Amino acid sequence: MTFGEQPAYLRVAGDLRKKIVDGQLPPHTRLPSQARIRQEYGVSDTVALEARKVLMAEGLVEGRSGSGTYVRERPVPRRISRSGYRPNGGATPFRQEQADGEGRGTWESSSEQSEASVAVAERLGIEPGERVMCTRYLYREGGEAMMLSTSWEPLTVTGRTPVMLPEEGPVGGMGVVERMRAIDVIVDNVTEEVGARPGLAEELLVLGGVPGHVVLVIQRTFYASGRPVETADVVVPADRYRVAYHLPVK
Repeated sequence: MTFGEQPAYLRVAGDLRKKIVDGQLPPHTRLPSQARIRQEYGVSDTVALEARKVLMAEGLVEGRSGSGTYVRERPVPRRISRSGYRPNGGATPFRQEQADGEGRGTWESSSEQSEASVAVAERLGIEPGERVMCTRYLYREGGEAMMLSTSWEPLTVTGRTPVMLPEEGPVGGMGVVERMRAIDVIVDNVTEEVGARPGLAEELLVLGGVPGHVVLVIQRTFYASGRPVETADVVVPADRYRVAYHLPVK
């Protein structure tokens, strides 16, 4: 194969992808059978099968037991807005992150003390095994699961204080900046690194999707005078949401 030449299965997948995107194969339409693909493109059964696997991995089609492979409904991506700006008025960080000001998001959470893993300890600047408060969130918009988050806070900062449990107490649910301020810890910086990976089985079970679907992972860390006081992994379905950053110009 010369440089720039695609394998046969990618050429077949590319043509079928174009038909899906252009609407020639609309949602819920049955994808041509393996035999039909073989005849139409003049390829082997192996090539036809691999082309279908590519489309399934991209989330464009889905298999239905005993029925065949069908074009999936393509969601219109919605925006999740990220910004360091926090207006007055008591809006929770999650409400501020919803692009639609009329959105009414809800969330569920659970917290438990645990030992920091090597990766979490490195992000928090503590020793592996030190005690942290781990909080897991499931966010919904209009009843639909839209975002997962797992956060870790060192108990050397929040332990034995009114904000030890992020969703309880006088400022419960108000976000890291407000909660830390309540114990005289002033957050002055936040970093976010955005990456993508295939969703884990347990993530896709909650968020919806099939094995192989890609998720965006936002690795966020809050700092107070250079000291990390909270770090979190935020997981968002890449096919349904776009992350929009609003960065102030100084």
